Amino acid sequence: MYSKFGRIGYARKVFDDIPERNEASWNTMMSSYVRVGLYSDSVRFFCEIVGCGVRPSGFVIASLVTACDKAGSMFCEGLQVHGFVVKSGLLCDVFVGTSVLHFYGTYGVVLNARKIFEEMPEKNVVTWTSLIVGYSSCGELGEVMSIYKHMRREGVCCNDNTLAIVFSTCGALGDELLGEQVLGHVVKLGLQSSVSVANSLISMYGSFGNVGEACYVFNHMDERDTISWNSIISANVQNGLCEESLWFFHRMRHVNKEVNSITVSTLLGVCGSTDNLKWGSGIHGLAVKLGMESNVCVGNTLLSMYSESGRSEDAELVFERMTEKDIISWNSMLACYVQNEESQNALKHFAEMLQMRKPINYVTLTGALSACSNLEFLVEGEILHAIAVIAGLKDNLIVGNALVTLYGKLSKTHEAAKVLQTMPKRDQVSWNSLIGSYAENKEPDEVITAFKLMRKEGTPANYITIINVLGAFLIPSDLLAHGMPIHALIVSTGFESEKYVQSSLITMYAKCSDLNSSNSIFSGLTVKNSIAWNAIIAANANHGLEEALKLVLMMGRAGVDFDPFSLSVALSVSADLAMLVEGQQLHGLVVKLGFDTDHYITNAAMDMYGKCGEMEDVLKILPSPTIRSRLSWNILISSFAKHGCFEKARESFHEMVSLGVKPDHVTFVSLLSACSHGGLVDDGLAYYNAMITEFGVPPAIEHCVCVIDLLGRSGRLSDAENFIKDMPVPPNDLVWRSLLAACKTHRNLELGRKAADHLLELDPADDSAYVLFSNVCASTGRWEEVENVRRQMGARSIIKKPACSWVKLKSEVSKFGMGEKSHPKTEQIYAKLEELMKMIREAGYVPDTSYSLQDTDEEQKEQNLWNHSERIALAFGLISTPEGSPVKIFKNLRVCGDCHSVYKHASAVVGRKIILRDPYRFHHFTDGKCSCSDYW
Repeated sequence: MYSKFGRIGYARKVFDDIPERNEASWNTMMSSYVRVGLYSDSVRFFCEIVGCGVRPSGFVIASLVTACDKAGSMFCEGLQVHGFVVKSGLLCDVFVGTSVLHFYGTYGVVLNARKIFEEMPEKNVVTWTSLIVGYSSCGELGEVMSIYKHMRREGVCCNDNTLAIVFSTCGALGDELLGEQVLGHVVKLGLQSSVSVANSLISMYGSFGNVGEACYVFNHMDERDTISWNSIISANVQNGLCEESLWFFHRMRHVNKEVNSITVSTLLGVCGSTDNLKWGSGIHGLAVKLGMESNVCVGNTLLSMYSESGRSEDAELVFERMTEKDIISWNSMLACYVQNEESQNALKHFAEMLQMRKPINYVTLTGALSACSNLEFLVEGEILHAIAVIAGLKDNLIVGNALVTLYGKLSKTHEAAKVLQTMPKRDQVSWNSLIGSYAENKEPDEVITAFKLMRKEGTPANYITIINVLGAFLIPSDLLAHGMPIHALIVSTGFESEKYVQSSLITMYAKCSDLNSSNSIFSGLTVKNSIAWNAIIAANANHGLEEALKLVLMMGRAGVDFDPFSLSVALSVSADLAMLVEGQQLHGLVVKLGFDTDHYITNAAMDMYGKCGEMEDVLKILPSPTIRSRLSWNILISSFAKHGCFEKARESFHEMVSLGVKPDHVTFVSLLSACSHGGLVDDGLAYYNAMITEFGVPPAIEHCVCVIDLLGRSGRLSDAENFIKDMPVPPNDLVWRSLLAACKTHRNLELGRKAADHLLELDPADDSAYVLFSNVCASTGRWEEVENVRRQMGARSIIKKPACSWVKLKSEVSKFGMGEKSHPKTEQIYAKLEELMKMIREAGYVPDTSYSLQDTDEEQKEQNLWNHSERIALAFGLISTPEGSPVKIFKNLRVCGDCHSVYKHASAVVGRKIILRDPYRFHHFTDGKCSCSDYW
């Protein structure tokens, strides 16, 4: 009696006063300790029983094992009790055996649970259900269904608990047919009118996304309990139906059904989005009013809600205020840090769990492993792998899959394969993770090998497998060797009708330079959904085609709704082709459709304005610093760098770091580029070192190219050469091309020859190697060598990429080549050029004929300079735009030094701003000055 009211002290006093204790006395006292949650005391009481020479009954042992089970942190004590059970021969007691089995299932050691199950001479429905619960808790849903089928074959009659778990498993597997078969079994057993069975049916239909069926079951129930209301609310929550969930909650309160912690927790589950957070805050307030804030289940869902909405500080506050925390609380906080990309905090949190001897399970480990997906956390990932082994979780399927994924993301594909090979059991996720890892690391042959092994093992492929396989093929040779045979397999296995596979085929052919096949596959689709449209738009965009924008218009005309992806791709095309008017129209459409708050679209629009020369518009739509993502910071720094605002680029970097946003690979490429173009050599080298030592970003080839460019521009050619020798990554064509360009600027023939030789080793048909080396020779007056290089180009049929410049006025593009005279306004253009030449000469312009790389007299050299495409484009821009308005010109190659001087003088004499974009940056000319400060 006393223990039922939680008065364990009184209960113990009564027990101690009993002169002669029988088995019932000991059993009752043990169950009292377990009932009130004094699990450690129950262990001490057991020691007392043994110390008195009393042989513990099966009931006492079962109660003690339950204590170790419920404690969540008494695994070692449970192992000792198991040893005692074996020694005492009590495992044959069905209640004892079932409790030990359940204990191992709770701690995720299902192999031990299975072993005990198989050793038990007698089993009842609770034994079978406990095994099912163990596998369900470990996420091994296939095993749950196997045991259920085995149970039926053995003729064991299921109870309500068994069926509830089985229905839940059918929902988690998404297998509606299997669920209907189980329902048939329920009807056969005559359990369809059971409230608990109806409740689990509602939950299952909710998992299938079939809310209509869930509502049908709910509406036809003769009797409903609180669980029924919670189940229908949950069905709506699972399908993101926030308002419907709140409506059922309102009805529930209206019929005076008790609102419990599960009701509140379920409702909080649909409030994690930014749009629904206002409802979540209201429900949080209701939880406080109802005195549920201290409830661990409510606390856990509050953690999840704030985590999903990116409010990690609010989640931390909830976590700190929780008076009671279970393993789910700790795991939820860990998941919050991981979700918000706070890997350092996630790993500190995990370390704290270990220091406080908190229990960990497969969910804890998979969360911690997810925090290590960046190369800087490789060591921590390996330590977690060791912990998984020590904790007995290495054989857990989900942990194994997480390890395969981790090593794949860290480019350790060999280790990923080793983990998969040692896993006692593998599923689709295991193989998909490995194949995806090989694909991400551009290892197409390994992808095919793994795919063949997967099929040989009998694991069926799904659409994710096929998508991963197709994603590995990037070059034409991959298409012939692997891509087309896989396409044939897709057709023969029926995957061709799968929408994601269709889009992946479109993408694969485009990446392998067969855009015609991509367009053909798209044209042949009977149903063109948004996924297919996005794939074909991206395919054309990757080939730099204006066709991508036409496809966006066609998508709209076809009545297919635009989504953030299609609009982001279209904005990216506008950015790459510098099509400002089209980009502005797309941005207007974005605002009209209500996508202007979308993080990815905002970044795409910022990038578009930056690449189209509209820095003011970049700043107008830039998110405020406190909510600015790393991608937004990167685009801002990159835009400042391209527009010659080097100090602003550096200031933005330091502001980003001060706000706790960790810079990544891309951040440092933009920052080092800014230093290179701004002549900030010492600063650039300091940033490169800080990138490695302070921020843990491994140097990639892009960073190394920036450093070589930085040193080369400043004339430190020997330092650049030494840097190449000590580079942590092998030099590629960009490295040698950058060094060769610096040799031309600083007229270093010998080093230029070395750089050119290395370039031609990598690609004998690289026209830039010949052209740049020819320019080095010309700049040093070695005209015989210039002719020799040109002869080599002719003999090898290598054609120099022609320089061209263009001006875009509304939707019309006017393109000009060297000495262009085919334009309809040629006469007016050259008249303007003559006028401009006189004006800037009077303003002090003196031609620098060293930029005319032909062996002719000075007069001819000067004439050749005036034939440069950017000058012709400038004259056209001046006569084709209103007086006083900015003139914007684009060039496909780097602007020459004398043209740069012409532009500076022209901006002063005509009193207009001139913007020139070359492949590397923008030059803003105003009042005779350039934003690059003549260092480019």
